[in-house]
Amino acid sequence: MEYRATLNLPRTSFPMRANAVQREPERLLRWNETGLYAAMLERRREAPLFVLHDGPPYANGEMHLGHALNRILKDIVIKYKSMAGFRTPFVPGWDCHGLPIELQVEKEIGRAAKAELSRVEVRRRCAAYALRSVDLQRNAILRLGVVGEWDRPYLTLDPAYEATEIRELARIADNGSLYRRRKPVYWCGSCETALAEAEVEYEDKTSASIWIRFRATALGGLGAATDEAGRRALEEVRPEAVALVAWTTTPWTLPANLALALNPKLKYVGLRLGETIAIVAEGRAAGFLESLGVAESGARLTIDVAALEGLGFRHPWLEREVPVVFGDHVTLESGTGVVHTAPGHGQEDYEVGLHYGLDILSPVDARGVFTHEAPGFEGLRIFEADGEVIERIERAGNLAGRESIRHSYPHCWRCKKPLFFRATEQWFVSMAHQDLRERTLDAVDGLKWIPQWGRDRIRGMIESRPDWCISRQRIWGVPIVAVHCEDCGEAHAGGALAQRVAAIVETEGADAWLERPLEELLPEGMRCRGCSGNRFRRETDILDVWFDSGVSHAAVLEQREGLSSPADLYLEGSDQHRGWFHTSLLTSVATRGRAPYLACLTHGFILDGKGRKMSKSLGNVVAPDDVIKRLGADVLRLWVAAEDYRGDISVSDEILNQIGEAYRRIRNTARFLLGNLEDFDSDRDRLPREALSDLDRWALARLDRLKERVERAYEAAEFHTVVHALNNFCSVDLSARYLDIVKDRVYCSAPADSDRRSAQTAMEEIARSLAGLLAPILSFLAEEVWEALPRRAGDPSSILLTDFPGRPAAPAVPDGLETEWEHLLEVRAAVTKAIEGERQAGVLGHSLEAEVRLSASGEIGSLLRRRDAELAEIFIVSRVVVVDEVLPESALLAGLGLLVTRVGGAKCERCWIWRDDIGGETAVHPGVCGRCTEVLSRMPPELVVA
Repeated sequence: MEYRATLNLPRTSFPMRANAVQREPERLLRWNETGLYAAMLERRREAPLFVLHDGPPYANGEMHLGHALNRILKDIVIKYKSMAGFRTPFVPGWDCHGLPIELQVEKEIGRAAKAELSRVEVRRRCAAYALRSVDLQRNAILRLGVVGEWDRPYLTLDPAYEATEIRELARIADNGSLYRRRKPVYWCGSCETALAEAEVEYEDKTSASIWIRFRATALGGLGAATDEAGRRALEEVRPEAVALVAWTTTPWTLPANLALALNPKLKYVGLRLGETIAIVAEGRAAGFLESLGVAESGARLTIDVAALEGLGFRHPWLEREVPVVFGDHVTLESGTGVVHTAPGHGQEDYEVGLHYGLDILSPVDARGVFTHEAPGFEGLRIFEADGEVIERIERAGNLAGRESIRHSYPHCWRCKKPLFFRATEQWFVSMAHQDLRERTLDAVDGLKWIPQWGRDRIRGMIESRPDWCISRQRIWGVPIVAVHCEDCGEAHAGGALAQRVAAIVETEGADAWLERPLEELLPEGMRCRGCSGNRFRRETDILDVWFDSGVSHAAVLEQREGLSSPADLYLEGSDQHRGWFHTSLLTSVATRGRAPYLACLTHGFILDGKGRKMSKSLGNVVAPDDVIKRLGADVLRLWVAAEDYRGDISVSDEILNQIGEAYRRIRNTARFLLGNLEDFDSDRDRLPREALSDLDRWALARLDRLKERVERAYEAAEFHTVVHALNNFCSVDLSARYLDIVKDRVYCSAPADSDRRSAQTAMEEIARSLAGLLAPILSFLAEEVWEALPRRAGDPSSILLTDFPGRPAAPAVPDGLETEWEHLLEVRAAVTKAIEGERQAGVLGHSLEAEVRLSASGEIGSLLRRRDAELAEIFIVSRVVVVDEVLPESALLAGLGLLVTRVGGAKCERCWIWRDDIGGETAVHPGVCGRCTEVLSRMPPELVVA
């Protein structure tokens, strides 16, 4: 007879294949039509607020894998916190101003055509490009299954945002922290603008490394700087034979040299090199001699460094005398302890120059080309001039030595070209005024950093950063609302001027600053505070884009209904320690005296499978759209969660295929659970935990442990731990143990038998919990599982509208029961290994052909005797006998006697277990065991047919 129809074999509408390319977009459409995000917020209307503030990605081009990583991480946090009982509004944003967009427009229309356009027309084209990029990125991001106010994001080009930005700058100006001054800043000759620290990248560069003689103009002062022996030595040489020797890797800055810096705390010596004397720091003398390949020809001169201050030395080729100045920035790390000083081309040089009243000479224009202030080099690009500068020094007889050096050098974040320091008039936010640096460092210490090293990283950056240069010499951005007196040149910012302009910008946009006549923008009766004049010109510089995004706490968190400041969390890439995290801190501490966030979580960058940075030139870029079209968004989400994102993470086809396999294991586990629940009415058939079998209670105890571990991992944002725990639970606790054991009971019992309902109760609880635990990460799969589950009264339409699965108040098993089952499973593993050996030897086929004899003493022996009636089911064999005789010891479990033989009796045609009670001459079902006969007797006759 055929008994298949009498078995409770798995049946489910839940498909084996995800078919994500088709089904995920369909589900996204349903989520949108049903207003899932709004429903999540409404459900938690009275709940505590959790605000994750979105750091605005740049509105330039298509979504890349870094965008996907960031957005998925944020979505996991939002969904988990919502399910955990918080109201989680999420307002995405975009950074819409700045040089990259302006350059893209220039690329589209050509530099010459751009030059013919008005500034307002260029700005309009930039705005249109930015908005196109926003739409392009938003549509791609939505495909990832993320939730949020995507129909109402914040954009830094919105007039209301721009107006807030102007007001925030005014607050900084009004408290005295904003100033304008001519000082050296990082400058890009390609982009023709100043840059802030956050826009500087460091790459290796080969530079000329030279040692230059600055010869003495007279020996009188030097005589006072040495002892008697030194004075006698000086009397034997001409003044020009004595020189301070400096070292530099930027020869092009020598036309701007105005001084030589020494450290008064260091010891200096005069080295006799033939007929010349070279003065260097004693601690660098050996390195200097080795580099030049020369040897001393006499006793060293002892130099009193204090007596050198103010002494004049000749410029290497110009008719210019340069004085000795002192500075703590001179160290023994490299060089000679004598630093060539050009106040217009370096921050430390500038500070020393201010102290000594030196000019701020910077003979270089915006393109990085020498001006007439560098005679003999006019029209040369600075980085192409090193050779001619060196030749000029050599002709003058002042080149002591030269070599090439490979070193880390600042480059532009946009065009990747080398940068240089250039002294120009710029706007700065002072780090010293009102102790902004110290107050910011105090704020850093009061925040939560994930990972913890983020605190030390940002502290180091704030401790060493110079004043913030916030002005840019470009077109596309928020204008610096300031005016300059035509009579005395004094700059005016903040106050009534800023408030008036902000009110206009709020309705007309920032173009109003350029379009409206200046008199319409000035407060009535405005006068220069310096000279009382009333003639002004408007500032043409724009604000640093990092100021744009850095005030989002004011423009979004404090303005958007339903949000609050400070935010609970900022979550961005680790580069934002010097970017958005950093500038947000500065603007908030400067204006509000506190940080704009309570915690910062950072992720690393994406590398290819070989650990290399992704690059179009290397051909190793992985496009998220390609991954989604091949594997679906859920697999991409699982990859993000499975990697420890706190460091750099790798991606490749091989890695993604492995993630795809992990996804399928989870999906197949869910499908098996659902397949055994088709006839299960949860409200009618569900049993209380205390009525379940011990095995089912053990499975729920393992589930409870999983919930606890997963919840801790979500709270710690350790999503890779979540994935590992879920994958291990599905593979080991369920597939390899519980579900394997329980199949016979579920398949072969009568549909409504209590032992089958017991297993179904456990399976349903496991499936529901898995859906909830998976939902923040595998949102599409979790929703699909939820829809296939047996309904309970009050179930919402979406898994994302349920509470996060928590542990029950009462434990799943009595004390000691879980330990018992762990011991039983250890014995099971030993039995399985022994059976596999017999199968390999050809003695057995299926494990149900086995009879197992066991013997053990102590606790294990007592347990086996107590559970002897359940052992065959646990081991998936036909018969288990616990004996007192000596048996061969298990190879896997010490102290366990174990013997596997072929079982006697006959095989039941329905359950396939070998039994002694199969049929008989008068049996209705002669090929069926007694248990199955009893079950069949209670089944509808139409199912039991030949």
